[in-house]
Amino acid sequence: MASEVIKCKAAVAWEARKPLSIEEIEVAPPKAHEVRIKIIATAVCHTDAYTLSGADPEGSFPVILGHEGAGIVESVGEGVTKLKAGDTVIPLYIPQCGECKFCLNPKTNLCQKIRVTQGKGLMPDGTSRFTCKGKTILHYMGTSTFSEYTVVADISVAKIDPLAPLDKVCLLGCGISTGYGAAVNTAKVEPGSTCAVFGLGGVGLAVIMGCKVAGASRIIGVDINKDKFTRAKEFGASECINPQDFSKSIQEVLVEMTDGGVDYSFECIGNVKVMRAALEACHKGWGVSVVVGVAASGEEVATRPFQLVTGRTWKGTAFGGWKSVESVPKLVSEYMSKKIKVDEFVTHNLPFDQINKAFELMHAGKSIRTVVKL
Repeated sequence: MASEVIKCKAAVAWEARKPLSIEEIEVAPPKAHEVRIKIIATAVCHTDAYTLSGADPEGSFPVILGHEGAGIVESVGEGVTKLKAGDTVIPLYIPQCGECKFCLNPKTNLCQKIRVTQGKGLMPDGTSRFTCKGKTILHYMGTSTFSEYTVVADISVAKIDPLAPLDKVCLLGCGISTGYGAAVNTAKVEPGSTCAVFGLGGVGLAVIMGCKVAGASRIIGVDINKDKFTRAKEFGASECINPQDFSKSIQEVLVEMTDGGVDYSFECIGNVKVMRAALEACHKGWGVSVVVGVAASGEEVATRPFQLVTGRTWKGTAFGGWKSVESVPKLVSEYMSKKIKVDEFVTHNLPFDQINKAFELMHAGKSIRTVVKL
């Protein structure tokens, strides 16, 4: 199989705003420094829906979406030394080449080695490995996990514990790692601190988990959907509030509740007005607000400069600041040793042919994460 084209099923997005279509596709063998992976399980994330909605400026069609997956290496291209057929892996949408100036700088996890081609939906050599009905199908985020087989760059693969359940640890490919790292890496939450988390979806719950692991003494969940409060408390929120229950702005409410504001706040929605509220809910002199949610293209944030002059810090994070190839295997180990939760994020499991239902559950606010088994 290693040098042959594989025919398999994939969920193809032929165009924006249309349901995914299960098709038979051809997956070409891996070229130099590439790896072909049999995907065992994948989850559906808001980022997939954002691209499918047509709002993503980098979104191109037809494409195979998906970036929260896990599987087994089927074959490797020439020059691949750190991976072999049979390895258990998680594909990574932020690679780690270990050589670019970003990888060499401990302050960031944003490897830029293949950024340009990845953003165009292509492999590093500028071509695709997917075809369907005679047409080239694009890659997505360098991963394309909505396919029984995918091809990724060898710098975009984390080799993990073969005993890990792939229908759970696939979530460490994006959402859980992002939220958890926002708290422990980006904000560096300290013991005894007070935190506010805006948006109690999968990423927000992971932030709560990170704040709790870091020793925060008070964690306030904020969401307009009160159905999410019970689960947030199970993850470690001390209390939850709904902005719609107050006549004042949510930042004023939080400042009053916390004697001047929270030490750390996190925006996990992608709403620029909430980003402002999260910053302004921070304590004067030392409050730190982290933007985790991805806003729509062209949106801009606003606040009064005095908020920053008086000692608040505004930060952002991508993939929780984890240098991916080296960190994801450690996160899997933390899950296996029960330091972090993963199972509790999975609210639904579906077969591959029902992948569109996973999007419906997410849009209805009924799921945290739906795992699709391939």
